[in-house]
Amino acid sequence: MKFDEIQIRVRYGETDQMGVVYHGNYALYLEMGRIEWLRKLGVSYKKMEEDGIMLPVVSLSINYKKSAGYDDLINVKTQLKNKPTAKIEFEYEITNEKGEILTTAETTLVFIDTKTNRPTRAPQYILNLINQ
Repeated sequence: MKFDEIQIRVRYGETDQMGVVYHGNYALYLEMGRIEWLRKLGVSYKKMEEDGIMLPVVSLSINYKKSAGYDDLINVKTQLKNKPTAKIEFEYEITNEKGEILTTAETTLVFIDTKTNRPTRAPQYILNLINQ
């Protein structure tokens, strides 16, 4: 399935007193990867919301293997797990500059119609872009 990669430089404010990335910040890194994956596919998250579709996270699973520290350059690989239906699932791998796996993760998001506040199928234009 389609994937994308971004690089992030760990900022001081993302670390704890021991100089390692605070575990809660990994969810932000995953979001950054996911938004860039959508953007490079040709989907504006902002435009999708303006069109009445929200995409909340309903499941998040993270496996921490090694720590990232202040000023490290990390790579977030975001990959579509399955063809979207009413949900869209992603797999992630975060590595350091040496290529060592720091974290693996999965998220599930659900397409929500903002008018009904109910799940809806993935917009056809997204499916078309994925199938290209």
